[in-house]
Amino acid sequence: MEAPEFKDFAKSMVDYIADYLENVRDRRVLPEVKPGYLQPLIPDAAPEKPENWQDVMKDIERVIMPGVTHWHSPKFHAYFPTANSYPAIVADMLSGAIACIGFTWIASPACTELEVVMLDWLGKMLDLPAEFLACSGGKGGGVIQGTASESTLVALLGAKAKKIQQVKKEHPEWDEHTIIGKLVGYSSAQAHSSVERAGLLGGVKLRSVPADEHNRLRGDALEQAIKEDLAAGLIPFYAVVTLGTTNSCAFDRLDECGAVANKYNVWVHVDAAYAGSAFICPEYRHHMKGIETADSFNFNPHKWMLVNFDCSAMWLKDPSWVVNAFNVDPLYLKHDMQGSAPDYRHWQIPLGRRFRALKLWFVLRLYGVENLQAHIRRHCGFAKQFGDLCQQDKRFELAAEVSMGLVCFRLKGSNERNEALLKRINGRGNIHMVPAKIRDVYFLRMAVCSRFTRSEDMEYSWKEVSAAADDLEQSEAAEKQ
Repeated sequence: MEAPEFKDFAKSMVDYIADYLENVRDRRVLPEVKPGYLQPLIPDAAPEKPENWQDVMKDIERVIMPGVTHWHSPKFHAYFPTANSYPAIVADMLSGAIACIGFTWIASPACTELEVVMLDWLGKMLDLPAEFLACSGGKGGGVIQGTASESTLVALLGAKAKKIQQVKKEHPEWDEHTIIGKLVGYSSAQAHSSVERAGLLGGVKLRSVPADEHNRLRGDALEQAIKEDLAAGLIPFYAVVTLGTTNSCAFDRLDECGAVANKYNVWVHVDAAYAGSAFICPEYRHHMKGIETADSFNFNPHKWMLVNFDCSAMWLKDPSWVVNAFNVDPLYLKHDMQGSAPDYRHWQIPLGRRFRALKLWFVLRLYGVENLQAHIRRHCGFAKQFGDLCQQDKRFELAAEVSMGLVCFRLKGSNERNEALLKRINGRGNIHMVPAKIRDVYFLRMAVCSRFTRSEDMEYSWKEVSAAADDLEQSEAAEKQ
């Protein structure tokens, strides 16, 4: 394919993308296909001769779209949002064209330097302490990871390296294997499963600490766990504080937990994957109280800040612990400017990395902070609207306080009733939700996910829930007869 044909193909695709997104609300949100649906629709082997792009375009609707779950539909309420915007899509086009692999500064200086500046821009938008920002002139700085799961693991490995070095000085007779066997980290029982996975990948014990009645990790519970482990001869080294849990968007008490962790020389990592985007709005920053106690902080602009996946922003007060833990420096990756700018390969698990900072640059410039704040506030307002509709129906109850863009609700009665309700809701195919369970109470989660969402979409989604409940009640009544 040469440039003239590429231009025609790309223009056709841009038209298709715009039409798809502007009309995504009209598609069934959840596909009806079964596993293995796609294979019979395409040949068994790649074509020997090139096909024309027009045929490829035709096959998008025939082959791909029947199996797509439409995450950007206003009727999609599962999980948490994944962000999407036209500026970010265009930035990914440019990133694909430049196609650099920015593992070192010299591999593409703009790739590294724009990332440094964008993480400073973003950190200032959140009002992060200056120690986290490269522009402060200190040790701190930011990096774009692929996911929050990666950030949790990277922080754990940095904390592990730091603690091993400290303990070796105190106990030079202990070998590294002995020290690692004693290390223990902490997170709330409500923390994301990726925290537990980070412990498995990092080869250390992680302890789940019970949350309070509002599903928050508190300082006294964390301190009790640390004291118990110290008494058992273990070495506390890492604590994950979640701001916006997956189950119910609860906020651990960072101010309490951070102070406790600092007291016992434990690395504090803040996981604000979803809710962190809301901290660009001053009225939500009270959830960050105690951020000065943290060693690392992470949130995903690719969830709620209109930056397409993948773009997970991570800041470290002292990146040297991570850099030294990951530092493998073969001759072919050395360059004359080492030390003058970050070589981001030392800040992450993979070696290669795309030019992801372009997405932040385009979105921040073409929306501006005010419009991004308005987007967050709009979604929070829609969640409150849905929560009000729920409370107006005496058959339902809230399972947790409405938080950010998430509503946790359930039919009054047994877990089995709510499982049956969700099956009916998703079976109708008009909206899509997923469940959660806290302390053996099963409930449904309604997350506001689409940037196309309007007030009437909340009314529509509630009518779908209500209709499914009507259907369930009729079925229950028929069974009793």
